Amino acid sequence: MTDPRQGPGQAHGRAPGQGRGPRRPRRALTGGPTPLRTARLRARRRLAHLAAALRTRPARLLLPVLAALLAVPLLTAAHQTRPAPYGDRLVAPESPRAPVAPDPAVRIRGAQVQAYDTTSGRTRWTYTRTGHRPLTVHAAPGHLFALWSDGLVTDTVRGDGRAVRWHRAIPAFDGRPAGVLQPLDPAAEMLAVLTPHHIAAYRTVDGDLRWVLPAQRGCHFVPSRTVRRGHVLLVAQPCAEPAPWTDQLVPVDALGRITPGRNPLGNGRTAHDRDPGTPDRGGRGESAPGPRG
Repeated sequence: MTDPRQGPGQAHGRAPGQGRGPRRPRRALTGGPTPLRTARLRARRRLAHLAAALRTRPARLLLPVLAALLAVPLLTAAHQTRPAPYGDRLVAPESPRAPVAPDPAVRIRGAQVQAYDTTSGRTRWTYTRTGHRPLTVHAAPGHLFALWSDGLVTDTVRGDGRAVRWHRAIPAFDGRPAGVLQPLDPAAEMLAVLTPHHIAAYRTVDGDLRWVLPAQRGCHFVPSRTVRRGHVLLVAQPCAEPAPWTDQLVPVDALGRITPGRNPLGNGRTAHDRDPGTPDRGGRGESAPGPRG
């Protein structure tokens, strides 16, 4: 008989420990946490310290300052990558420049306006506009006026090309550049822009529109047919119907159309205005222009 005190493994005379499956070896204990685990623990501790610090009142007050400081580089980068207005691109040589004495000569080379020294031929600066090309340029003391293929007129600082003073769009530009840009005084303080439908005069210091003269009904201006007599610009204005020749030739100056006893349209900033008592082109003596008409 089997001794009831024997265990199940000894029921058939087997030695203790027989009948059981092989024991799996226990995994050896490592010497410490892995590097990845250590890095995670450190990151958690840092986040916990940061969260605790941000819960304090001084830290909450500093949050807007920190946000502003972080935003400054982003705003600076956005400003630097922003395209220039009107696609302007002014480029000057990197080499040191001598003191600019005379204004450089100006010419059109392909799609760029180029200013250069007449003696050395060295390029002082170039001006281009993305997607557009210059049609004609007119140089005046301190100014470089350019007419572009999209009907835009620009005024650039002629000496060093450091800036474009102003841009003005020409309504109803027909694409023919001849005679469109016409300074109205020797110092080029006023610039006339001629189109078939009207003549517009701009103050060159800031591009302010001073007066507009529309063509007579049934007639049109021809910018390419102009004659200059002193301070007077004569513009051809042919008409569809027979008209006196006096109606087909329009005289203008810095103050507008010249007519006997006129009320000038002028701008109050021309050399003519600063010379009190100078008779105007209509023969009337006056010290200052009247109100704009």
